[in-house]
Amino acid sequence: MKKTLLHALLSAGALASMLAASAHADTGRLSAEDIRRDIVGRTIYLAAPVGGEFPLNYRTNGVVDGDGQALGLGKFIAPKDKGKWWIDGDRLCQQFNVWYDGAPMCFELSRTEPGKVKWVRDNGQTGVARIGN
Repeated sequence: MKKTLLHALLSAGALASMLAASAHADTGRLSAEDIRRDIVGRTIYLAAPVGGEFPLNYRTNGVVDGDGQALGLGKFIAPKDKGKWWIDGDRLCQQFNVWYDGAPMCFELSRTEPGKVKWVRDNGQTGVARIGN
């Protein structure tokens, strides 16, 4: 009986440790491997300050494209653009043809909850995004 109880407690402790490690991984900074698995090949929806979401597609061929027409951005900037993306260390980097005057930029990404990330751009700007399919 004591041996069975000891095994049950050890198993419960191991399970609790695995769940804690998993929870920590789910809310931590994304590594290069995480970015490849969770971002590449998907559409990321940036939360827009004026409401709504701004979609960016990180295609598996290294192309990133976005379309801000639904947010009415055509009044202010070219509503659509594309460029390239790459991974530098544990940062997701991108460079559009027109947006941001074609300047390259990199982001650190941290998981805030399942399917959502916080981004911090290399200039200190921050925001949140939803990971789509």
